[in-house]
Amino acid sequence: MNRDVGKLSHPLIKKILFVCTGNSCRSQMAEGWVRKLKCDILESFSAGIEKHGIDPVAVRVMSEAGVDISTQRSKLINELGEKNFDYVVTICNDANEKCPVFPGEFKRLHHSFDNPPVLSRNTKSEEESLAIYRRVRDEIRSFVENMPNNL
Repeated sequence: MNRDVGKLSHPLIKKILFVCTGNSCRSQMAEGWVRKLKCDILESFSAGIEKHGIDPVAVRVMSEAGVDISTQRSKLINELGEKNFDYVVTICNDANEKCPVFPGEFKRLHHSFDNPPVLSRNTKSEEESLAIYRRVRDEIRSFVENMPNNL
């Protein structure tokens, strides 16, 4: 039996793209969770309307949960090339309003999550900031765990 077969793109595996404004935190978390929890049915991508670089706190809290997103990179939608997605999920209101049109047939969904970098700007401690990131991380995990039923 060839063990590498599972690593090839399988026609039954659906492609999902998560879009947020800067592709630095929430969409990176969602991409990581899908790779960890749903790689048998979904191939995950993320991109942004802008490129802000990957958020090191997002990398940290995902690592705490056993998901390594440190090798992922922040990218613009047009850097993804000519991919045909089965699902495009905007995960912030700004991206939902500005999301470009993609070629082909796909299902577009919107599920907004709080923005940890913005919410943690006025926190009084690192632990308070981390609590916000962890809450959003766990909310995104729950969303991914319910896939594909919630798509």
